[in-house]
Amino acid sequence: MIQHRSGTDAVTVTVFVFPGVRLLDVTGPIEVFSSANEFGGRYRVQIASEDGAEVTTAAGTRISADLAVDDVREPSDVVVIPGGPSWETLIKDDALLDVVRRLHEKARCTASVCTGAFLLAAAGLLDRRRAATHWRHSEQLALRFPSVQVEQDAIFVRDGRMMTSAGVSAGIDLSLALVEEHCGAEVARAVAKDMVVFMQRPGGQSQFSIRSQVPHSRHEMLRRVLDEVATNPGANHTLTAMARRAGVSVRHVTRLFFEEVGTTPARYVEQVRLEAARVLLEAGDDSMPVVARHAGFGSPESMRRAFVRHLGVTPGAYRNSFRTTGVGAGEPESQVILR
Repeated sequence: MIQHRSGTDAVTVTVFVFPGVRLLDVTGPIEVFSSANEFGGRYRVQIASEDGAEVTTAAGTRISADLAVDDVREPSDVVVIPGGPSWETLIKDDALLDVVRRLHEKARCTASVCTGAFLLAAAGLLDRRRAATHWRHSEQLALRFPSVQVEQDAIFVRDGRMMTSAGVSAGIDLSLALVEEHCGAEVARAVAKDMVVFMQRPGGQSQFSIRSQVPHSRHEMLRRVLDEVATNPGANHTLTAMARRAGVSVRHVTRLFFEEVGTTPARYVEQVRLEAARVLLEAGDDSMPVVARHAGFGSPESMRRAFVRHLGVTPGAYRNSFRTTGVGAGEPESQVILR
């Protein structure tokens, strides 16, 4: 675990760049750490390329390096390894992987963004560790590197000195967690507010919302019903009401839910309402009756029962757990932060 630094010690962050790197994988973390300096943080951010030359990103934007990797002589508190769309080619570049290993050797914490996890895995740095990457590539990470325990729904995972994050903007989540660890929750919260991002993303337990997890239906009527529930979870979504709005029988709606969604209409509605309540609890300070009403539960007691049944915690305990990035919760040496 990275220790809190004293008020006089700068925290050194080295961001590695290479040709074809994804631009936001680089700029997202840099923006977080640089913004933290406006609120009491003491970060020294440096960009390193293999030879110190500028690189062209996958977006075509050129990024200048501050120094070559060989010139990174002092240990970095954090080394950031970004990813790139051409990760399949990158993991075959032995020279590049050797650079990653050398940077890791000089780092107190090595953190990857998106497909940067593939570089860490190919360099042998994630063996027998838990890791995350972009949801679209998580299966490939598991198949190519079976010694890596891939957490497919995680926004970021911490395992010892290694931190890995999901797709692109998840590098911001990971960086905010590090700011909280170095500088405290108040500074991290100020940075998140300044950047207009969540301290920890709403949605709780996966990279996707309930609606986006449902397979695309062949029936326009069912798609309309699903969207209506997701758009306005507090409305009347009894089976009879949904069937009436869709212009079909209750039996027909029930059958389509089983065939297309894989669950009952009531369970789907409850899952959407649970997610809505979680967003409200994470993002604001509304009272429990107000949250329950807006989310469609009707009463705080109904909401409490749903939370305990599905999440194992009360709404109040859930809200309290989202007052920080979550970096201080659980075992610091092996931690998964879920969306």
